[in-house]
Amino acid sequence: METTFNTLKLVHLGIDTQKEHVVFMRRDCHICISEGFEALNRVLITVKGQSLIATLYIISAGILQSGTAGLSESAWKNLKAKEGDEVSFSHVQPVASMGSIRAKMYGKKLSNGALQNIINDIVKGQYSNIEIAAFITACAGDKLDIHEIIGLTKAMVNTGSKLSWGKKIVVDKHCVGGLPGNRTTPIVVAIIAELGLTIPKTSSRAITSPAGTADTLETMTGINLSIKQIKKVVEKENGCFVWGGSIKLSPADDILIRVERALDVDGEGQMIASVLSKKSAAGSTHVVIDIPIGKTAKVRTEEDAEKLRYYFNVVGKAIGIEVKALFTDGTQPIGRGIGPSLEAMDVLSVLRNEKNAPQDLRNKAIFIAANIIDLVNNQPHESGLITAEKILSSGKAYEKFMAICIAQGGFKEPEFAIHKMDIHADKSGVVTEIDNRKLAKIAKLAGAPHDSKAGVLLKTPLNTKVNKGDLLFCIYAETEGELKYAIEYMKSEPDIILLESVS
Repeated sequence: METTFNTLKLVHLGIDTQKEHVVFMRRDCHICISEGFEALNRVLITVKGQSLIATLYIISAGILQSGTAGLSESAWKNLKAKEGDEVSFSHVQPVASMGSIRAKMYGKKLSNGALQNIINDIVKGQYSNIEIAAFITACAGDKLDIHEIIGLTKAMVNTGSKLSWGKKIVVDKHCVGGLPGNRTTPIVVAIIAELGLTIPKTSSRAITSPAGTADTLETMTGINLSIKQIKKVVEKENGCFVWGGSIKLSPADDILIRVERALDVDGEGQMIASVLSKKSAAGSTHVVIDIPIGKTAKVRTEEDAEKLRYYFNVVGKAIGIEVKALFTDGTQPIGRGIGPSLEAMDVLSVLRNEKNAPQDLRNKAIFIAANIIDLVNNQPHESGLITAEKILSSGKAYEKFMAICIAQGGFKEPEFAIHKMDIHADKSGVVTEIDNRKLAKIAKLAGAPHDSKAGVLLKTPLNTKVNKGDLLFCIYAETEGELKYAIEYMKSEPDIILLESVS
């Protein structure tokens, strides 16, 4: 295969590395040797005038012939590469903003300018996953003060698209997470949109949980809409359900979330910046924040919740958003399903006013919708509750939900995964405690959220009286292997659902 001295021919290897750009070269490659490239070096690669920075992986033998190189699927797609294209290589200059991250590791404060430079470089692809992980770690564990959180939020807003609705009031809601189920968003959006308020809901995928709102909604409708499509849907129906990553609102957030997911880390300061940068970029003016509190939730004490509420209010004010933070019960899952499809089933049962619908999910959705109404209208709380409950009970919220789904490309019913295991009580008693984190881990081991039909269906919420042999919960999985993983973990953790004997 003929090549010029400083180029190689591309071979399509079909290797998926998610969003990480990777280039594969042979160890005996003349360019590798002459340039002194080593594994995990950052390398500037150019194909047909298009360039990007990639991490170098070295191949000793086998999949690459002499004179060839390969790219990860993400790099291949971004460069619009074709089999046989010539690719050239050069060294990457050190990223100057990494100096600020190293200073942060040693306790220095990050200025607004430093944060903007870091976020700009992350969005431009200048950082490897390792370098992004270094930034996340340097900021995790309450290491960002309020000024740094504001600076990070503004930097994230400044690097992406921004939506403008030409209206004084645009509402939204968000939950800080850490509580399985709790899928109030589709219900709240339907109620608020039916009321006539504008609620262009952009949602994220799961970071450390078995399902994010976007994952759940994707089991029922299309969520990868363009900005033009979003505006068309909102103009027609007042609301939408969209994955924020599809429209590059605060694009740094999606990059950070991808690495946070791998680290299983969701730092306080970055979480606030993540949430409010997305809301600002989506054009929101009034936002209600749900903060569940419980010893196995993300926020464990009211003191921690008060701190979050303060941060949300201060950062919101700094970027022009009126924020109202709600403290809610985080002692157990909300609803019965844990996992995208199972949570979608809960949502539909509430919207359809079915008799067996989970009342905790219904009541919480009404409560949040009422607070949005009250925040906008400055009304007493009871007024919003009456309005929200009436819209849901009348069936108009369900009609609005379906109308939004149809406007976004159609509706489909969520389904259960094909493999199932019922978990029964080994003694009688009353359910006094549920470990949210361990129950969520079972759902993740079963395949959620990447297998949308996988997860856990809880049958026994707190205070349920249970007889020996009664069904506690069901585990659903797409493969027998994942079901086995989940069951093995469950057996190693006997107190996921704690039963106390009745005297």
